[in-house]
Amino acid sequence: MIDRELVTRKIALISGDLKEIIRLAAMPLSDYLTDAHAEILAERYLERVVGRMIDINYHMITESGEAPPRDYYDSFLKMGALGILPADLARQTASCAGLRNRIVHEYDEIDPVRIHEGLQAAARDIPLYLNHIDMHMPGE
Repeated sequence: MIDRELVTRKIALISGDLKEIIRLAAMPLSDYLTDAHAEILAERYLERVVGRMIDINYHMITESGEAPPRDYYDSFLKMGALGILPADLARQTASCAGLRNRIVHEYDEIDPVRIHEGLQAAARDIPLYLNHIDMHMPGE
């Protein structure tokens, strides 16, 4: 059974960080690239938000009786396959799992332009994601 309190708490945490993501996403690229603090904040906010989205995905998938996804990327696609997210939104948000992995594991030097693009996508897609999660929450 889906733990409404757990998901609601994650949504509240995401919503708080989303305000900062939207603020950073509104910065012109030239300003963002010259502000070292903005890049660090952007990376951390994106890491936290995407991690919490993945937590929600895994919880909702497994509590729906499905096997856990094979990886974080697949967790978003599975949310689409289950009809919790529209397929196009599931694909769009799945790409943020790769960005999160690059940030967390520092696979390569992180391109600040890609992070700024990630902010733009997050500001656009995360409110839609949260809306669909909320619509699929069980009643109280």
